[in-house]
Parts: sequence; C-alpha cells; structure tokens
Amino acid sequence: MRIFRHLARLVRTTAFKLLAAYLAVFAIFAVSVIGYTAWHTRELIQNQVADDLDREVRYLAEQYHIGGIQRLVYVIDRRSRRPGSSIYMLANFQGEVLAANVSDLSLGLLDAAGTRFTTYNRQDDSGAGRSHVAFVQVFILSGGYRLLVGRDIEERDTLRDLVARPAQWAVVLIVVLGLAGGVFVTRRVLKRIDAMTATTETIMAGDLTGRLAVSGAGDEFDRLAHSLNVMLERIEALMQGLKDVSDNIAHDLKTPLTRLRNRAEEALRTARTEEDWRGALETTIEESDGLIRTFDALLMIARAEAGQARDTMTDVDLADLTENVAELYEPLADEQGLDLTVTSEPVVVHGVRELLAQALSNLIDNAIKYGRVPDGGRGRIAVRLARAGSDALLTVADSGPGIPAADRERVVERFVRLEASRTRPGSGLGLSQVAAVARLHGGDLSFADNGPGLVAVLRLPAKAGRDGGGAATDTASRR
Repeated sequence: MRIFRHLARLVRTTAFKLLAAYLAVFAIFAVSVIGYTAWHTRELIQNQVADDLDREVRYLAEQYHIGGIQRLVYVIDRRSRRPGSSIYMLANFQGEVLAANVSDLSLGLLDAAGTRFTTYNRQDDSGAGRSHVAFVQVFILSGGYRLLVGRDIEERDTLRDLVARPAQWAVVLIVVLGLAGGVFVTRRVLKRIDAMTATTETIMAGDLTGRLAVSGAGDEFDRLAHSLNVMLERIEALMQGLKDVSDNIAHDLKTPLTRLRNRAEEALRTARTEEDWRGALETTIEESDGLIRTFDALLMIARAEAGQARDTMTDVDLADLTENVAELYEPLADEQGLDLTVTSEPVVVHGVRELLAQALSNLIDNAIKYGRVPDGGRGRIAVRLARAGSDALLTVADSGPGIPAADRERVVERFVRLEASRTRPGSGLGLSQVAAVARLHGGDLSFADNGPGLVAVLRLPAKAGRDGGGAATDTASRR
C-alpha cells in the first residue's frame, strides 16, 4: 500500500504530468511516422508491382500478335519455368485453360479485365493446403482469349511485418523508458521540492535561520533557492531589526516617559503658583516634543525601508540642495566654534528632495555635535559633493574624535549610541535615518577615518547627462 501511495503521489505531480504529456505526444508522433513509412512503402511496392505487370502483359500481348496463340503458350510455359516467376494463366473464351502455373484459381476471375487481389496455389507447391495472395492483372486478347499475369505479394507482407513488429516494440520501449524516465525525473524533482517544503515549514515554525539547499547545478531550482534565500535573509534582517527596535523602544523610551510622568507628578505635588504650573507644563511639552520627534524618525525610517516614497521621486539638483542645507547650519556651526565649508559639483539625482535634505541635515548636525576638536580650538566641517562615475558622492568630514572602526557598522542601527555620546541629547536615530534614505534611493552610507575626525560618505546613483555643465562652486562660512 505504501508503494501505491508513493506512486499515486508521483503521478499527481506536475513534473510527471508534463513528462507523460510529452511522452504521449512523442509516442503519437513516432507511431504516425512509422505508420506512414509502412503505408508509403507498401504503396510503393504495389505500384512497382502494377508497373511490372503492365509491362509484362504488354510484352505477352505483343508475342500473341507476332506468333499467335501457340507462340504465346510457348512463351508463358518458358517463363513459368524460371525461378521466382510470375503467375500465369491463359484461357480461351470458353474458359478452357491453355497454359498456367497456378491452381485453385477461380475461372470467374478472367471474366473482366483489370487488376485485383486473389488467392491461389502454385502447381509445384509441395505444401498442401497453403494458399498465397497475389496481385493480378487480367487482359483480354483478340479472339476472346483471357490472359492473367500476377505477382505474389508475400514479400510485401513480409516487409510490412518487418516494419510493423519492430515499430510495435519500439513504441512499447518508448512508453516503458518514458515512464521510467518520468518516475526518475519526478522523484528527483519531488525530492528537491520536499527539501524546500521541509525548510519552509521550519521557517514557518519560527526558525528564520533556515535556508533552502543549493545543489550547485545552476538549474531553475538553484536560481529559485538563491532568490528565496536572499529574500529570507532580508526577512530575517527585518525581523531582527523589528525585534531590536521593539527592545530599544521599550528600553530607551521608558526613561523619558518615566521622567515625564515624574515631573507631572512632582508638579501636582509641589506647584503652588502660576509660574510653577507654567514651568511644569513647558517641561512636559519639551519632553513630549522629544518623544514626537523620536516617533517621527521611526516612522520616516519605516516608510523609507518600505519604499513608500518611490512614487514621489523627482529629479533633484543635489548641488543646490547641499548648499541650501549647509547655509542653514552655518550659524549653528559658527556658534559651536566650527568652520563649515561646502564644495559642490553640479549633480542631479532621482529622489525625494525632503528626505535627501533630512539625510544631509542629520549628517551635518552629527558633525556639529561631535566635530569639535578636543583641545578647544576651532574645528572644521567640510561638506563636499562630487561625481564619481555614475554615482554622486556626498561627504561630510569633521575634525572631531571620530568613530572607532569596530563601531562604524553599529552606529546606523536604531537607538545605538556610543559611550561618548550618552551625555549628549539625541535618540540614536539620526544615522539610521540617513542609511534608510540611502537604501531607498539605491545608495549606501559608509564611514572612513579623517585623521583626526570622521568622514561620512553618502553614495547615491546620479542621473546621466544632467550635470548642467557648470563649474564647481565653493561656499565658506565667515565670522
């Protein structure tokens, strides 16, 4: 029963059905070709026999006209003695046989001229009771004589059998081998599908580390497995990111919410005058604005990673955007003892202007917060926009302490704040926003050492042939 269930499962698979359909088509084609070949061969032999009979009848009729009935009888008798001779019968108008080399031939066969099939026995046959089939032609001579000439078609039937029997076995062999091959191929396909099914069931059970096996053959299953594995890696990363975000929200937002509640409770307990209530409300509003900014940043990151802003993308003059954003931050940089310089080349990208401006603002704001030199001297922030091949490189370099190489991959994660930045205001989402915007636009965010300081590089795909042909511009802050 187990074998029958396994076979039934194989038969129900799409691979087996396709192979069975191909096998049926091929078998029908093979039978048609073999059948047509056999029929055409038979017709060819029959036409050749008819032509030979016609030539022989004309020759015998010519002998009759030359020498009369006696010469015709002599010629027929002489031809009848040859090995493998044709069938001959000559009768007068009364039906009396004058010459023949066959027996048991119906005399009524001689009544009408034409060609037909008939059975006969040769007079020299040693085997009694064995009939032959012949294709004969009847010709009526002048004087009422009937002349019959025929050929045994046993060779034709033998040839037909020689073609038909191997053809039958060939069809049987095709079907057997096709079914065996179908079972073999289907089992291999089903084995790989079962392996994929088992892996997907493991993944659905909660183990997101499972991956589909790749055999290395480079076939369609390998391509499917590779694509699914890439998708699973992305899903695992998103789920891990969701888990980290949930943990970080629960951890990092608990403190400001607790602080907000404690201040409200303290205001209820200690506030007596209008100034006390106003101060408590202003502090509460300030804390609430910080929470709102955090949630807005999380929402922006989620929308960017989901690609929801792609429909609103337009061509953006990145040089103009860079100079406008830098101009907004020049007073703040100067106030913090930093010189902000901008060097830009005309570059156009396809994207969302607001998100790109937010990403650049985060990078400049991050450089202003952490870009001051340790000895209290005047620091420097250099913003540079340049084109490198088909990419636009937007770099923000500062002269601060920088980020250790081991932490440069972590700083783009949500709510990650290094020890040096714990005492500074912020939620740890600025660089996460920049990385999300970069991915949305098909680019990336990377970091390098500025010796001293940090270089943040935002790489974006640039539009071809849209540079504007202008020269580079330079804008420097002035005190």
